[in-house]
Amino acid sequence: MSTATTSPTSDDHPADDFPGYEQAVAELTDIVRQLESGDVPLSSAMDLWERGEKLAAGCTAWLDGASARIEAAKQASEPSGQ
Repeated sequence: MSTATTSPTSDDHPADDFPGYEQAVAELTDIVRQLESGDVPLSSAMDLWERGEKLAAGCTAWLDGASARIEAAKQASEPSGQ
């Protein structure tokens, strides 16, 4: 049985293998912690930075998709002519 967060449609985020939003935020937080520690070798730091950039972009896409869905729902619930 999977405990993964339900993901939005592929239009809401850049890759089908992108983790759920909460998981992505947790991973991004861990990456920031590791980079801020200063204990990561440069080659590993670059890999972490790149992963962090992908996670941040994916989270932004998730939030943009959620915002668009909310706006669409609000417009759909408004009475006609307003």
